[in-house]
Amino acid sequence: MELGSSMKSNYHFKFEDLQVYNKSIEFGEYVHILVRKFPKVERFELISQFKRAADSVGLNIAEGSSGTDRQFHNYLGNAWHSAEECVAASTKARLREYISFQEDEEVRKYVTELSKMITSLRNKISKRIN
Repeated sequence: MELGSSMKSNYHFKFEDLQVYNKSIEFGEYVHILVRKFPKVERFELISQFKRAADSVGLNIAEGSSGTDRQFHNYLGNAWHSAEECVAASTKARLREYISFQEDEEVRKYVTELSKMITSLRNKISKRIN
């Protein structure tokens, strides 16, 4: 999934330059599309939880980026935990036969990449804090 379009905003925020932010936004959109095929009975349960966890990754990165290094480090931790939560949601979806094994693998691939990127950025910030 490619982010963006031919139209660029006249207003730019620093966090938008972070690869991990852009990857997290892409992941949230992937999950948004993925859950469309879940049954309506899951609307207020697994669909909601999965979408909120996926969106929380990028939202935490954006929100934390404007704070101190220590604050950003903490927000990145929240983003990491939200990404991990998506693995459990994806597993539940696969076990309930809402998604295929391959779709679950794609979620796991995204989360693995995001987790590595978040951990790397947290380690970099940790060095600045200490």
